[in-house]
Parts: sequence; C-alpha cells; structure tokens
Amino acid sequence: MELDLTPKLAKQVYGGNGGAYYSWSPSELPMLREGNIGAAKLALEKHGFALPHYSDSSMVAYVLQGSGTAGIVLPESEEKILAVKKGDALALPFGVVTWWYNKEDTDLVVLFLGDTSKAHKPGEFTNFFLTGSNGIFTGFSAEFVGRAWDLEDKIAKSLVSKQSNQGIVKLEPTFKMPVPKKEHRDGMALNCEEAPLDVDIKNGGRVVVLNTKNLPLVGEVGLGADLVRLDANAMCSPGFSCDSALQVTYIVKGSGRVQVVGVGGKRVLETTVKAGNLFIVPRFFVVSKIADADGMEWFSIITTPNPIFTHLAGRTSVWKALSPQVLEASFNVSPELENLFRSKRTSDAIFFPPPN
Repeated sequence: MELDLTPKLAKQVYGGNGGAYYSWSPSELPMLREGNIGAAKLALEKHGFALPHYSDSSMVAYVLQGSGTAGIVLPESEEKILAVKKGDALALPFGVVTWWYNKEDTDLVVLFLGDTSKAHKPGEFTNFFLTGSNGIFTGFSAEFVGRAWDLEDKIAKSLVSKQSNQGIVKLEPTFKMPVPKKEHRDGMALNCEEAPLDVDIKNGGRVVVLNTKNLPLVGEVGLGADLVRLDANAMCSPGFSCDSALQVTYIVKGSGRVQVVGVGGKRVLETTVKAGNLFIVPRFFVVSKIADADGMEWFSIITTPNPIFTHLAGRTSVWKALSPQVLEASFNVSPELENLFRSKRTSDAIFFPPPN
C-alpha cells in the first residue's frame, strides 16, 4: 500500500462561545496512525477559557498566535501559572493537567504535537476534562462525589452539574483569573523566536532547536522540536533523521514547495504547502523544501528528544566526508566531474540562498 503523505488542514472537533478545538484525523492523514503521532490546535477568543484537563499523550505545545495564560499542574506538584505568547514552546509530559485563558483581543492559538503510542487511539489525542458537561465527575454517582470531596450530596451534585459547557467557555470580562508568575516560566517554556539561533545563514534561513539542553522537560516528553524560518526563495538541504525518528511539520506562515524521496529512490511527495498544513516525513525518508517569494516558517517535532540529522548537500553534507575515489565510483564519473561536484557548496550549510 502506498503512503499518503499529502499535507492536511485541521478540522473543528468542538467549540462555540469562547473558542474552538481542532485536530487532524488519522483517517485523513494515515501517517498519524502509522507513526503514533497526534496533532491538534486550540483557538481561544477574547475571554475564552479552556477548562482544566489532562491527555492520554505526552506532547509539545507551541503558541502560534496571540498571548494569554497557561495553568500547568505536574503530578504531585503545585500549579504553575505562566504568561505565554507567540513563539513559546512548552513540554507537557504524561499526567499534566492544563488550562488556557485569553484576555486579549487577538485570538490565542496553540498547536499541540505529541506521541500517541500509549493513547487510547493511535494517532489521536483523548482529553479528559475535570469539569464541564463531559467532565470526569459527571460519570460518578452523587455518593462517590460527595465522599471524595467530603460534601453533602446536594452540594456535590450542584458542583458537578453547574458547568454545562464542554471543553471551552467564555468568562465574563470582569472575572479575575490568576496572575502569571515570571518565575514559573523557568524550565517550563522557551520562546523559540527569542532563543539563541542554532543556525543562522544570511538570505538562507535560521533555526532554533528545542532539546534537553534548553528545555529539560522535553526529555520526559520524549520529543525534540525546532522552529525553522526559511528566507524568500531559499532552499533547505535534502536531509533525513539518522536516528530513526519521524518528523512532523506544521507550516506556521508563508508557503513553498516540498519533495520527499523514500525507498527505492521513489519520490513519494511533491507538493506546495501553505500556512496551516501539517505533513509527516517517515523514518529515514529524505525531505527538502524551497520557500516561495514570501518565505516559509515551520514548527516541527521529532520523535526523539535530541534529534540528529544527516544532510545530503552543503558544507556538512555526507558527500563532503566521503573520499574522492568513493564518489567517482559511486556516481561513475570522471575525477574532473567529481572535483567539480566537491567544489560546490563549500561554505553553505543546511540552508541555501536563492541563486543570483
């Protein structure tokens, strides 16, 4: 059966007054199921509040737009209240309870990418809400709820049934939510747009890699991530993950062309991607991208906390490491042609500016 790697847009799962929750379905993007990857987006309008919940998957959250507040409770820990803004990445391990709130005019949009290998449904996140019409305690009898919370049955029933909305609600403008604490960001969030660059090539592109060094919590999540900004008409070198990791890519803005080559030298994907698209590169497949005139920016997770990539063009290319005789024999070319090939891309690494 041929792999379908066609990029897809997310579809709304639920929502209403206050915002909406979107996800990518493995029925439309089969590689989600194949790779045990989940992908979803939360969009909160002004005063939108995503009720406290936990997931059956570990994940990385990335703020695509806006600013707001995130509440995070790690197992057996106190609540951390973070101010979040565009470019922030957060690692959310198993068992974490989170809530999100937006008090600004601009919608708060958060992307979630994660590992569903232990989830109820491969390729999908299942969220468990603590309150609301689908909250955990709506399933317990009044006796169990009352005894758990040490409340009379009448009061317990009122607490459970009072919140009639599902997942997302809109709070009154006068309602006061907790104030974020600056120190709570330490070790919990990294702003990829402000972090030191791991690669910076003039007219080519820039990349920030999220790993256990700059955000140790990704070690518990088991995922790495990166934010890549490719300049107008620049190219990202053909490359592959050499540690058997999958690469899940979300196009944040801009557009461009993508080619993926797999087993037997077969081109398995050739398409144009745009903001909002999600696509997955299978293990060991080689991918390359060329940005359109408006450039292209993407956020990716890699299914290992400290990913390693091998590039097939540029100064750090594997070709530069191989001896001339091996290249001559491999390509079946003359020493002169091998020398010409080796003389190219001696200074460029990973990103290539557009030709003059």
